[in-house]
Amino acid sequence: MLLVGNGRVFTQDPACPYLKDGAVVLDQDTILEVGSYPDMKQKYPQAEFVDARGQLILPGFINAHTHIYSGLARGLAIEGNNPTNFYEVLDGTWWNIDRHLTLDGTKACAYATILDCIRNGVTTIFDHHASFLEIPGSLFAIKDVAKELGMRSCLCYEVSERDGEEKCLEAIKENADFITWAKAQDDDMIKAMFGGHALFTISDKTFEKMVEANDGRTGFHIHVSEGMNDVWDSLRNYGCRPVERLLYNNILGPKTLLGHCIHLSSHEMDIIQETGTMAVNNPESNMGNAVGCAPVLQMLEKGILVGMGTDAYTHDMLESLKVFLIIQRHNAGLPNVAFGEDLQLLFENNAKICERYFKKPLGVLKKGAAADVIVMDYHPFTPIDENNLGGHMIFGLSGKNCRTTIINGKVLYKDREFVDIDEEKINAWTMEQACSLWGALNHRDYKAEEYL
Repeated sequence: MLLVGNGRVFTQDPACPYLKDGAVVLDQDTILEVGSYPDMKQKYPQAEFVDARGQLILPGFINAHTHIYSGLARGLAIEGNNPTNFYEVLDGTWWNIDRHLTLDGTKACAYATILDCIRNGVTTIFDHHASFLEIPGSLFAIKDVAKELGMRSCLCYEVSERDGEEKCLEAIKENADFITWAKAQDDDMIKAMFGGHALFTISDKTFEKMVEANDGRTGFHIHVSEGMNDVWDSLRNYGCRPVERLLYNNILGPKTLLGHCIHLSSHEMDIIQETGTMAVNNPESNMGNAVGCAPVLQMLEKGILVGMGTDAYTHDMLESLKVFLIIQRHNAGLPNVAFGEDLQLLFENNAKICERYFKKPLGVLKKGAAADVIVMDYHPFTPIDENNLGGHMIFGLSGKNCRTTIINGKVLYKDREFVDIDEEKINAWTMEQACSLWGALNHRDYKAEEYL
């Protein structure tokens, strides 16, 4: 049993949103009770104590869309790659990387990504993987790392025809095999979706194969209208818009998650809402790729469940929180919009997305919820309480304020040090894989010992 206390508890539970001097009691993988620190300390004297030192106690953050396969790209420059449009970004950078990812490379990407997530207080990820050099076993490699490090994860593989029929069929099989495994395990730490890349890389024939292989067992996680490529391809080759194609191919539904959704028509938004389909916004990535601003405010007005992801641009959810606000205001030309919606995406909607996959409530500190808790160091020079936490989140806090991360009742990161995780050993091995990948991409030798 753990008692995380002596801090300001922000629960995200409307029934009890804030305790100035509070505590959260964890019984293995579940929150047993939330209450005042003196009361909980007296009631559970035998509990192991995690001292928040007067700082913030929060539910762990949820990232509703990321890409583990980009984990070794930090600092990478690919010779001759100077993209001038979105397709060139995909083909010259990301597809180029995943075409060179071995299973060990995938595993190294998972280590790099998950360690950084833990450092930033992220306790649940929805990942969308691609490693077209070695597809079979790639989701299982990620699963192994997630289980080793303790990250709550929902995984899928990115089906695409971009590298031919054989690779496409391997991707479909990898999804199907992993879904079968996850269903048999019924583990609330590892869930499965059926992944797909952008529609302009997937034909109706492939959609048919995906639906058949999935057999209604889970939802789809797919990129939609991130760039205009999807819109042009759908209109030219299928006589309809992208979301209509998804509807006709039986992809939509309450457990399906649509990534990006930037270039949507009003009619497409209506289809998403009527089918109960979810969407996820990735503001920093969209700005970085110069693909536009998603109409999130309009989607929310129509009643669509829209969450927040990072597309692996960062693993700091509070960084994305800040960028969402400014891109939406810039796009609307109004300085008084998107504040409430920003907080809604990260703290309410991401938790609702998780409800469709995980059994225990996530993103909230209350009795019966999953034991995912973080402690954030923050010394404000202005008042802070339940009425203005959002303002401090957007304008004061960042992921690097995270001092302690607990997932599923296990302390993984305490006082900015990993617990029972050999970070130095992992980093050394990951560096070897990064040098191998960078060497393959740039046709030169990178020696790991030179960078350690």
